[in-house]
Amino acid sequence: MQHILDGLRIVEGSAFIAAPSGGMTLAQLGADVIRFDQIGGGIDYRRWPVTGQGKSLYWHSLNKGKRSIAVDFRKPEGRELLTRVITAPGENAGLFVTNFPARGWLADSTLRAHRDDLIFVNLSGDRHGGNALDYTVNSQVGLPYLTGGGKHESPVNNPFPAWDVLAGQQIAIALLAAERHRRLSGQGQFIKLALADVALATMGHLGFIAEVEINGEARQPMGNHIFGTFGHDFLCRDGGRVMIVGVSPKQWSAIVTVTGIDLQVEELERELSLDFKQEGDRFRARERLKALLQPWFGERDYGDVKNALDEAGVCWGPYQTIEELVNDDPECSEENPLFSRVQQAGIGDYLVPSQPMNFTGLSREPAAPAPLLGQHTDEILTGLLEMDSAEIGRLHDSGIVAGPDSE
Repeated sequence: MQHILDGLRIVEGSAFIAAPSGGMTLAQLGADVIRFDQIGGGIDYRRWPVTGQGKSLYWHSLNKGKRSIAVDFRKPEGRELLTRVITAPGENAGLFVTNFPARGWLADSTLRAHRDDLIFVNLSGDRHGGNALDYTVNSQVGLPYLTGGGKHESPVNNPFPAWDVLAGQQIAIALLAAERHRRLSGQGQFIKLALADVALATMGHLGFIAEVEINGEARQPMGNHIFGTFGHDFLCRDGGRVMIVGVSPKQWSAIVTVTGIDLQVEELERELSLDFKQEGDRFRARERLKALLQPWFGERDYGDVKNALDEAGVCWGPYQTIEELVNDDPECSEENPLFSRVQQAGIGDYLVPSQPMNFTGLSREPAAPAPLLGQHTDEILTGLLEMDSAEIGRLHDSGIVAGPDSE
């Protein structure tokens, strides 16, 4: 971790992907992120994928580098305890992130009564406070029809939860922006963020909405073509498959040169009255260009294709399985400073990433493992709330808090 956020203390109450990933990003940048969970774990504590012993690789991967306090917040005393943790004093504290509903004891007005300059980032499903998950939001914005064959064919969902991941980054940005505002003005913030709005905003940023309103047409399924430019996958003689992309003129020129189709490309330009220096013209002729290129790949084995594309400076990537990525790709290994191996209690030794931002002047440290559930309960009660051992013992005895042995 590169500790550029050293000194900030953030409290996180969360489940699933977006909010935990936002907190993890802040933790990996050096913030002290205290995650609170119900004793025994919340609704995502045993979410798949799990080990043979039932430990969630999902939960532990999204909570690296955090501290954990286990509290029974179904009880009034547990809620009161967490309110004190969330609103504890300090110029670098009073920072709270959650995707739990902001009502009852977690209502902004309730918490702000204890600390007026509280910064509270609350993620909801939609802007009305309703439920939504990445997969329901994604179906709403229309992208599965582009992955599939169009509205009259079955849509195809993306296995990557893009909106959750983007929302997690928005959470981190929102908290840091509000923290800067508080330093300048002394004022706290209640920041409402909706998962559906993250998706809708992105659809607007990328031109999908304007395409319908201005051009009067919607994006159509492209298969493995790239909209508005040239790019496609090609099968090699031995079964290897590669993706090549020619977005810039230089990238397109490299493709044409390495495959030796210069003359055919010129002839096709004349035939179609197009200029392939222009992205849009390459897109218009995508099927004809694909047909020109396929023989070159089909006559060569993957290894020869790889060497030729690298030497020519083509922008390309191999198609590989996740197993191949993990087992064979040096970029997904300790050769890449992004990765290190951690010994995760209850799970074992495995490869984990730190955050990909690399700040000059700050040393990059290995990623930290996720905490055991309740691992830091006593530490937080002592150091943050200044409780003595007798008071902490009473909380344990009454089932208000728990340590790591409760798993």
